[in-house]
Amino acid sequence: MHLKRFKRETVKDALRAVREELGPDALILSTRVVAAPGVKGWFGRRLVEVTAAAERPAMSDVRQVAAPRPADRAGDEIAARLQAVGLEGALARDIAAALPARKRRGATIELIRRTLAEQLASLASTDEDYAPIEVFVGPPGVGKTTTIAKLAAQARARQGRRLGLLSADGFRVGAVEQLRLYADILGAPLTVARTPTELETALDHATRPLLLDTAGRSPSDDVSREMLRVLAGRRGVRTHLVLAASTPPATARRVLDRFEDARPSRLVITKLDEAESLGPLVSVLRERQLPISYLGIGQRVPEDLQRATAPLIASWIAGDDRQGAVA
Repeated sequence: MHLKRFKRETVKDALRAVREELGPDALILSTRVVAAPGVKGWFGRRLVEVTAAAERPAMSDVRQVAAPRPADRAGDEIAARLQAVGLEGALARDIAAALPARKRRGATIELIRRTLAEQLASLASTDEDYAPIEVFVGPPGVGKTTTIAKLAAQARARQGRRLGLLSADGFRVGAVEQLRLYADILGAPLTVARTPTELETALDHATRPLLLDTAGRSPSDDVSREMLRVLAGRRGVRTHLVLAASTPPATARRVLDRFEDARPSRLVITKLDEAESLGPLVSVLRERQLPISYLGIGQRVPEDLQRATAPLIASWIAGDDRQGAVA
């Protein structure tokens, strides 16, 4: 068995090099995005690295080696393209196999996205309205406050609704002031709860859906634990764990474990504009079975927040015409 790595600008170029050097029967073992060598890599340039293998049979045996079916080679290429945008290998192969065999060769980006959407439909939340209490938890800096501001602004602009804003992030004065600024612009009521008692009072007097901003602290922290105790005794609470799209899978698992006590039932994926693809997180999300409620695609308020749908998730994995993540 002869193994070799090929580094090229695109998956298509790498696969072409594999076929030219190792032949059409070469087996694709792995595909990943790596830094370009030398100075170019320092400036963020990336290449696609494909590892392939091929048998070196004796000439007398060549005629006896059966060529793989074209559909199988086409499926391998599709799986390699999906791995190049971050999908785990087994999942990429499963999705490639889900395409009808007759359509794998020359499969379009649209067909791949559509198949992805079908296979990953369970990742999209089907929520249509706000729960009485929408809670947002997660590590510092992932965009909890900005997400809440976008939701409140969208409700005001599109539905004429004023949602209530509630900050339980008394640890960061800046976060409260940021939310206060948005509340003033939107004409939305803002309440600041620095203690469990103040939180309980605010919830008791709520007359509209509340968007609750929390500190980026572990739920095992004493104050956070008491805040969560207040929420645990309430009906109509929906908790979203906010996670940046660029979070490495191993880190994402640690964050999910860390915030397990908060009992999140939804995920908000933010900062998609700063990530190469949503692909690396997909396996984690599938194994944890937490549906995605919203996708944050930029910093603009309120435009850059979208309700998660299967087609939208698929586009941020496989790439759309603008992103060109799969070529």
